[in-house]
Amino acid sequence: MNTAGHSSATPRRGLDLTPFRGLRYDPDRVGSLAAVTSPPYDVVVRPDGLHHLQSADPHNIVRLILPQAGTPAARNEQAADTLRHWLAEGILAADPEPGLYVYEQRDGDGMLQRGLIGTLRVSDPAEGVVLPHEDVMPHVVADRAALMRATSANLEPLLLTYRGNGATAATNVVIERTAEQPPLLSTTTEDGFSHRLWAVTDPAELAGIRADLAGHQALIADGHHRWATYRRLRAEHPSPSPWDYGLVLLVDTARYPLRVRAIHRLLHGLPVAEARAALDGLFRVRRLDMPLPKALEILADAACAGNAFLLAGDGAFHLVDRPEPALLARTIPADRPAAWRTLDATVLHATLLDHVWHIPEDDPARIAYIHDTAATVAKAERDGGTAVLLHPVREEVVRDLARQGVTMPRKSTSFGPKPASGLVLRALEP
Repeated sequence: MNTAGHSSATPRRGLDLTPFRGLRYDPDRVGSLAAVTSPPYDVVVRPDGLHHLQSADPHNIVRLILPQAGTPAARNEQAADTLRHWLAEGILAADPEPGLYVYEQRDGDGMLQRGLIGTLRVSDPAEGVVLPHEDVMPHVVADRAALMRATSANLEPLLLTYRGNGATAATNVVIERTAEQPPLLSTTTEDGFSHRLWAVTDPAELAGIRADLAGHQALIADGHHRWATYRRLRAEHPSPSPWDYGLVLLVDTARYPLRVRAIHRLLHGLPVAEARAALDGLFRVRRLDMPLPKALEILADAACAGNAFLLAGDGAFHLVDRPEPALLARTIPADRPAAWRTLDATVLHATLLDHVWHIPEDDPARIAYIHDTAATVAKAERDGGTAVLLHPVREEVVRDLARQGVTMPRKSTSFGPKPASGLVLRALEP
């Protein structure tokens, strides 16, 4: 299978996005395109979400991105066998020529996101082309790398953002002109998002996009572990090779702003009463008897003035703000930029989790990271734990820290909407 578009020439500074022959589901061979898609692997809620997706269609992409077997090696072998069978049976088929893919997502609230799916040259951090903003966990990178080795495939794109030159930039002109044409596929997933995909194969348009992107750098919005995996696998294969590139969705947030949401914490085994008692004299704590939306409005106002959090799990909300300056001085590392030291996530991890509540951030028996606000509160009330709700960080703050080479605490932000997995895949080898 041709993985065209890759060059052995000296890499240029800036984004190098190249066309590829996408692997896509044959809509005549599956129940529906919506039924074979999935959220990204790390958003699927186990086990209910996994079982729901597996039962939606026997060919759901979750069988590749989250294979189920007794050992890691067996899981990866199962994914590789499944992919081979689906290719042999025509469930998945390669498009006839290389292209970049315009990808559009819409929801019922007026959210519109468009970007380009392609293969991006994998760069080193020192090049400053792709900026991470969060640390990664080595065992997750090792797990994703083993899966990609076994399947010789990029099974889902990660999400990158860049700040482009507006609607008249060559890339956006092509995207918007292409989106006026009939799509390759169109489907609506059960979350209410509609998805459309088009291929851009015209050489002149591809050349214009490549020239336009060459002067930009990108921020990793979602997929830090997959980007780290691409870098590991590139190092394992002599260059030039298809492993020099990885599958990405690239979105110009100057044209199509993403939503930036917080990722909340659920503290297992810590009742709200105990969490509040430990804060006595260290933070101001105020009880809020009101619905969640109103409580989040008050949190947003408090976050404008300083570090603020909401605790939940006992039927009410508790606004935690105004930390004692002396407490921050002795718990927050002083060798980081001020923008990092004042992040809510920094204060949560360095001060509250480490110093006040003594909860390790990487112990799944003590802490869970949940994207959905209402679900976090409901789980805390059901299990007797404490939900810690955060206010989201602005994209500009994330980007500025990334440009300084400063990484934020893990699970500090959630950019979205995230691309649906299963709409287009990439095979690295025939």
